[in-house]
Amino acid sequence: MSSEFAIRVDGLAKSFPVYSKPYHRLMQMVTPGPKQRWFREFQALRDVSFSVARGETLGIVGRNGSGKSTLLQLICGTLTPSAGCVEVNGRIAALLELGAGFNPEFTGRENVFLNGAVLGLEPDEIRQRFDEIAAFAEIGEFMEQPVKSYSSGMYVRLAFAVAINVDPEILIIDEALSVGDEAFQRKCFARINKIKSNGATVLFVSHSAGAVTELCDRAVLLDHGELLVQGTPKFVVSRYHKMLYAPADRAESIREAIRGHQEGDEPDFVGTGTVVDADALSDTDTDAVVECEDDNDAYFDEGLVPKSTLSYDAIGVSIEDARIETLSGRRVNVLKSGNRYVYAYDAHFHSAAAAVRFGMLIKTVTGLEIGGAQSATLEDALPVVEAGSVLNVRYEFRCMVAPGPYFMNAGVLGSVGEAEVYLNRQIDVAMFRVMPDPQRLATALVDFEVRPTIAYSGFGTERK
Repeated sequence: MSSEFAIRVDGLAKSFPVYSKPYHRLMQMVTPGPKQRWFREFQALRDVSFSVARGETLGIVGRNGSGKSTLLQLICGTLTPSAGCVEVNGRIAALLELGAGFNPEFTGRENVFLNGAVLGLEPDEIRQRFDEIAAFAEIGEFMEQPVKSYSSGMYVRLAFAVAINVDPEILIIDEALSVGDEAFQRKCFARINKIKSNGATVLFVSHSAGAVTELCDRAVLLDHGELLVQGTPKFVVSRYHKMLYAPADRAESIREAIRGHQEGDEPDFVGTGTVVDADALSDTDTDAVVECEDDNDAYFDEGLVPKSTLSYDAIGVSIEDARIETLSGRRVNVLKSGNRYVYAYDAHFHSAAAAVRFGMLIKTVTGLEIGGAQSATLEDALPVVEAGSVLNVRYEFRCMVAPGPYFMNAGVLGSVGEAEVYLNRQIDVAMFRVMPDPQRLATALVDFEVRPTIAYSGFGTERK
């Protein structure tokens, strides 16, 4: 295997026998051979191929039952493939199932030594690292208690603490962190980032779109055991969400469309730098430049158009003319940090709808969700919206993010039967750019309006 790849999967398939009745398993054992089969085959994976480069973080997304966990177990070697092959180059540390590899009768300390040995550490190495493992797990005196008395959170703390302290070359995580509290999850992600910075390869399964887009370099989408698409996390997650929320009668056609749609080379947005007045958009002279004299200096760049817009299947509602305006109503998309704007769109109701409310979301170019809002709580939703109605939805917000490009979602929710569903949702329907500000003191993504104060409180040594 080429040393540039940590993992290579080629034509991988896995099937399991499914018996209709318990005694059929016995009958298959006593009548082996092709003449009589007492089971049907369930194809958990079929013809899956991809590779993961050294130091890369790959996100794996898909619905429950799509084959994600089976794939990880094949990579780890705990399952044998029915067809195809898996090549792995490096020491693997895996968190596949809650408490996998733990003996419930052993204490936490004993399981640290057991699990460490399974992961390839010598007893002396485990002793040297035990204090660090115990400190990370934060389970205190329970370290000396049998793990069968642990909560699910304590299981995860201990399992993760062992896995990340064996200096893995490949770290595999299967949604295990979802049971930890927020503080522990942040601690885990910080350690994962440190492992990544040390050059390790990470395979990460999660239902959290934000975690996948923020943590991963690339992602793959599995469904019914098939790899449908792979590409950047933002591209893959948006297709996953479209399939996840598709109406039942459209699910298969959307699945086929996703399979045939590979990520292109075009960027998610383009910017020509042309400044035009919103009222001149219908004019044929698109090269015209109009100076904006508003006191906030915001302006409209006609070339700032998202190329990654994705629409959910509509249920009687269309979302039109998503835009950003100044408070005076002028359309803009290049904003000045610290000023207030309005994000607006029009919802056209082609059929009547019940329990209606609206939503918006702002994301970074990597898909990280940084802020959003709903128009009302479920209890305060609009009881009924008649067919033919057009509602203008407006969200006033203050631009408090760092210079750079941002994308916006728009959504309409309503009641269908007993469930609340999206009547329409537009992903990356609009975008804006925050202009650089040489006076900006804030660092990182969000300006919390920190006001630093520095004052002399005296000298370190007495001056004469």
